Amino acid sequence: MIILYVSDQERSKAFYQSILAHEPVLHVPGMTEFLLTKDFKLGLMPESGIAKILEPQLPNPSMGNGIPRCELYLKVVEPDEALNNALEAGAKKISDSQLRNWGDEVSYCADPDGHVIAFFK
Repeated sequence: MIILYVSDQERSKAFYQSILAHEPVLHVPGMTEFLLTKDFKLGLMPESGIAKILEPQLPNPSMGNGIPRCELYLKVVEPDEALNNALEAGAKKISDSQLRNWGDEVSYCADPDGHVIAFFK
């Protein structure tokens, strides 16, 4: 499982529900989880919740909101179609799909919190 810290759990739930095209397997105050494969989940946790655990040893994650902090690399059938769907759901466009020098055709966007999402085939 990977967990993204988000500023608004409900907004992020709706965003990821749209781009993943399925319902979360868990949605309770403080955590939303999407099953990406039979062995892997994407979690969404409010920044305010994780800050209670991290502070004072680490900065509040909200201080980095909008700064790219990770990349979610998602395999799709058509990267530009996935990118357009994400843009309609509220993503910020980074790049249309291109054949990258590592051999994947990839499009890029950022979710409402600035986490980078790559759609590849």
